[in-house]
Amino acid sequence: MPDSLCHHTATELSALIRAREVSAREVMQAHLDRIELLNPKVNALVSVDPERALAAAASADERLASGAQVGPLHGLPIAHKDTHDTAGIHTTYGSPLLADNVPDRDELVVERLKAAGTIAMGKTNVPEFAAGSHTFNPVFGTTANPYALDRSAGGSSGGAAASLACRMQPLADGSDMGGSLRNPASFCNVVGLRPAPGRVPTWPDLAAWSTLSVQGPMGRTVADVALMLSAVAGPDDRSPIAISEPGSVFQGSLETDLSGLRVAFSVDLGGELVVAPQVRAVLEPAAQVLADIGGVVEEAAPDLTGADEVFRTLRAWQFEMALGELRDAHPDRIKPSLRDNIDAGRALTGADVGRAERLHADLYHRVREFFGRYDVLALPVSQVPPFDIDLEFPTEIGGVAMPSYLDWMRSAYWISATGCPAISVPAGFTTQGLPVGLQLVAPHRGERRLLEIAHAFERATQHAAVLPPL
Repeated sequence: MPDSLCHHTATELSALIRAREVSAREVMQAHLDRIELLNPKVNALVSVDPERALAAAASADERLASGAQVGPLHGLPIAHKDTHDTAGIHTTYGSPLLADNVPDRDELVVERLKAAGTIAMGKTNVPEFAAGSHTFNPVFGTTANPYALDRSAGGSSGGAAASLACRMQPLADGSDMGGSLRNPASFCNVVGLRPAPGRVPTWPDLAAWSTLSVQGPMGRTVADVALMLSAVAGPDDRSPIAISEPGSVFQGSLETDLSGLRVAFSVDLGGELVVAPQVRAVLEPAAQVLADIGGVVEEAAPDLTGADEVFRTLRAWQFEMALGELRDAHPDRIKPSLRDNIDAGRALTGADVGRAERLHADLYHRVREFFGRYDVLALPVSQVPPFDIDLEFPTEIGGVAMPSYLDWMRSAYWISATGCPAISVPAGFTTQGLPVGLQLVAPHRGERRLLEIAHAFERATQHAAVLPPL
């Protein structure tokens, strides 16, 4: 089929397939052809299985032709994040220790996407065990940024974001602990939503009660993200923190009147963040855009004292719990930065974790009170534009040293610690043509309103329509 099929949004493709104006098999073949053309340049997709995907697409067409009821994402191609277990498809976590791992069951987010009608083509590339916001691993190599092949695509959902930007898939799933849905979306000029904990329930999950890591949708438009969220959100008794509200609340038009919207805008969180001048230059005009769509914009930021300690402590504890045994059994087959995080978790005391929990509670209530005065917070997703692909992480911003692979992304992981939903929406490009995303943050569990605001910003700017120069 013509390459133009790949340029339709997920929402448009879904409607075309349902109306039987195109078949699921035609849509799948168009995307597989585009993968063959562009994936060698960016290395975003791995474990692609065209034969399996086309057979599943043919079955989807037969189901629709039979008059059977179909899901809201029926016939849409998708590649799942390579840290999400998929039955019968390699799931490596970017680690040579799991290079031959083929799960025998789907995890919950994959199960829901399959039930909604998506068809798996393969997986999206990730950093080793999803650690870090630069996608490289010893199994499949490095994912390049479609807008500049010598730059990072971000991470850990970097393969997902790059494949979306290349129009190699219409939707993608991802996960986000410290920015892994938002950072690659910012770097690749797509949309990534970090929902509130429990909005997209996870299973299986070793830390089932944890609120630090979440799963969520990525897309090329905010409407596509809302469509996917409607399919993957909703209660499930396998997750103790699952939100009872059904995913159907995210269906329907995102058009709404934003007159009087109370916007807190801060490029550096009141001087607390070091932000690259290129990022600042792109984002400062976003304040006027938010005003033009109806917002009353003020320079303001919440007090995020303690967010750094909360995130780093709970993250280290969680990494040790999940990967400590592998670190002991194979110390030389795990990347050094990941070993360091596991070791940091082992060095924690009960008092350390207890202090982090107290700080976490205080942080939640300060942010809750802040959102009593404002409807949305606007700030950078990432403090830097896409960086050199040969770096593991940016080592400095504006002359200020960044000692670890976490320091440069505080603008994302401090928000993770609040538990608030946050979205990255395309905000423009640097003078070098590198994408920059605006991060919008809503009150706890306020995803619907957040999507409406992001949609209005997207419509006003049209940055998402700018294609990579491939």
